[in-house]
Amino acid sequence: MSNTGELGYLFDWVESVQVKVRELVGEWKDREGNLIMILHAIQNEFGYVPRGVANELAKELGISLARIYEVITFYHYFRLVPPGQHNVQVCTGTACYLKGSSELIEELEKRLGVTEGEALPDSEFHLETVRCIGCCGMAPAIVIDGETHGRLCQKDVAGILENQRRGKRV
Repeated sequence: MSNTGELGYLFDWVESVQVKVRELVGEWKDREGNLIMILHAIQNEFGYVPRGVANELAKELGISLARIYEVITFYHYFRLVPPGQHNVQVCTGTACYLKGSSELIEELEKRLGVTEGEALPDSEFHLETVRCIGCCGMAPAIVIDGETHGRLCQKDVAGILENQRRGKRV
């Protein structure tokens, strides 16, 4: 039975979340490391781990919500906020750090209006740092929507973002 209006939409969403979480728990319940695998599947589904989904997962697994958040916050991969339309990852590995990734982060935060790890509710971009992207010879480097940009300095950031906004690949 489908509900109508905004409240009906919310009830339908909650019901679909419950069904999805039950499916995932059923698939992974008896496997070692199931919480991490379920969280990966949830993030793949939603782009992040919504609080309501984490609550439902805690109920289904019979564990505390605190335990779920302990795992989510321990692993840098998991997000607690929805990502923006474009994902910007700044490498902070040793080579990139030594060659100026901090300055790139500063410039990106200034130009995007978000801080590292943040995406505003209707933000076009989500900014995050990653430990190493394996492109040390291109340091400092960033990845935007899977495309790597290397040997950057602060003045390169504006052009890269403008091209991304226009949908141009460089």
